[in-house]
Amino acid sequence: MRQKIVAGNWKMNNNLDESKSLVKKVAKSVKKNKLKNTRVIVAPTFVSLQKVASKAKGTKVEVAAQNMHFAKNGAFTGEVSAEMLKSVGVEIVILGHSERREYFGETDEILAKKVDAALENKMEIIFCFGEVLEDRKSGNHFKVVESQLKNALYHLEAKSWKNIILAYEPVWAIGTGETASPEQAQEMHAFIRKIIADEFNDDVAENVSILYGGSVKPNNAQEIFGKPDVDGGLIGGAALNKDDFKAIIDAI
Repeated sequence: MRQKIVAGNWKMNNNLDESKSLVKKVAKSVKKNKLKNTRVIVAPTFVSLQKVASKAKGTKVEVAAQNMHFAKNGAFTGEVSAEMLKSVGVEIVILGHSERREYFGETDEILAKKVDAALENKMEIIFCFGEVLEDRKSGNHFKVVESQLKNALYHLEAKSWKNIILAYEPVWAIGTGETASPEQAQEMHAFIRKIIADEFNDDVAENVSILYGGSVKPNNAQEIFGKPDVDGGLIGGAALNKDDFKAIIDAI
């Protein structure tokens, strides 16, 4: 049975004290929930990562990094490696977020190398992908999504997928207040599961968790999460408010 997951991407928000305070509040609220087959993950900035991971240790909250480099070490100013993340107790990493693709020029080829590096270090990956508004309007969204998955993940062996979590992000619905309808989310998630089954096998497709990432709020989470192929969410802005985040966790 695939896992339900609610992951909070804090992006470039919260200083160290704010991050420690928020993870403590999230852990406290999650402790009160009887979560069954559900994981809660938060992704703070690099400067807060070690302290947040330490605060989360022993709780029901897991901690992820927002990015990593594909190299083991070297002259890559401002970057961190998989080994560095693991050394501070972090074993999950978000890769391919639309903001990394748009603002920092990350290509499918770069992401394939990052995926390989993470898997070599036995890390779990939340892999993000999705279409922009022009692709959706032109009806090209299915082709774009399939291409992103093919270029970055289809070279993997089927056994590697146990360390992959997918996060579908309709880019036009991130930070805009727009949200794909539950029906649109389900349609894309079902399509994703089908093409994975076609490329690999039914077992891989049925066991991979596919999260929806696009302006999930307390007032729409339950309807989105209620769709059969939506296994949770990668949450942005709402993850910065412990009450909103708790409501989204409750919705799953």
